[in-house]
Amino acid sequence: MPRTGFADLPLHTGRAPRWLFVRMTALAREIVTVLVDEFGTAEVLRRLSDPYWFQAFGCLLGYDWHSSGVTTVVCGALKEAMKDVGRDLGLFVAGGKGKVSRRTPEEIEAASRHLQADPAPLIHASRMAAKVDNHALQDGYQIYHHVMVFDREGRWAVIQQGMNPGNRYARRYHWLSETLVDFVREPHAAVCCDEQTHPLNMVAAEAEEARRAVAELSREKPWRLLQELKRLQRLRLPPHHEILLRDIHPDHLASIFVKTYEAQPASFSELLGLPQVGAKTIRALALLAELLYGTPLSFRDPARFAFAHGGKDRHPFPVDRALYDRSIRILHEAVERARLGDRERLEALRRLAEWQRRWSQHPEDAPTNV
Repeated sequence: MPRTGFADLPLHTGRAPRWLFVRMTALAREIVTVLVDEFGTAEVLRRLSDPYWFQAFGCLLGYDWHSSGVTTVVCGALKEAMKDVGRDLGLFVAGGKGKVSRRTPEEIEAASRHLQADPAPLIHASRMAAKVDNHALQDGYQIYHHVMVFDREGRWAVIQQGMNPGNRYARRYHWLSETLVDFVREPHAAVCCDEQTHPLNMVAAEAEEARRAVAELSREKPWRLLQELKRLQRLRLPPHHEILLRDIHPDHLASIFVKTYEAQPASFSELLGLPQVGAKTIRALALLAELLYGTPLSFRDPARFAFAHGGKDRHPFPVDRALYDRSIRILHEAVERARLGDRERLEALRRLAEWQRRWSQHPEDAPTNV
């Protein structure tokens, strides 16, 4: 079950220093290699879809805990790391920030020769995840970062982030194929942000009726939809209504209504998947569905998650480069020895983890002479 809490992700400018990014890439490579060797690629995807684990991962790699950059830089380091070992591990990374995010389908296709699965469902999942978080969940955060991590068997995780220039906050969205039943019904593994808003949430469980009504309206004759929208603009709506008619221009929607009518989408998911359908189309149809048919919309904000702590910006302490390099070296040697049959160092790390877990649960048993 998802854990709840709150976390800040303020938008920060600037870039990770080169000396740190190189080390982040090296350490990420060793950590993921150990995880794949020990637990398999499916477990790596599960962990990346866990916002707590992802944030702790970023902190361990030395990035500052309270910056939106942790998402983009950690994903960038992971992608760079997998260029060297991804084919051997059976784990691949596509996408990135800005224009790079739009190359995700091409990068999935490029990796397809190493897959045991059809790349088409991966491309579809990438596009639908972006469409849901940009258009079906209208929370004021515009997606600017989209990364898909996938394995040979076609399992995947998506990590994407949106920004709201108005409040200078970012929001990160996590997806996992393993837990996904329906792209348009409570699809997220997690949504992380501290700035809660009143979004139009067309993927909420309680919006099922609205989704059906919107799909039905999209099959209506365009002239009827435009006529109703223009009529609504002459009405005085309640001041609390979250969908503002001033944001909807009927004449601008004429051509898209023609296209949805011609496509005759059978479901909300099929409607959302149409190339021309965007946020304004969904808003207009949702408003019509609510006011014409009385279907309740959902304005629930799904942001719920808390994060760990760490520090590139000297919090809680400056990155110790010598210690960082030693950690990379120790982990790399442990992996190499394990592959040669000597698992002593990896077993030591496992025992350390068990001791840490036991001491955290029973602090009275922790040794005092360490």
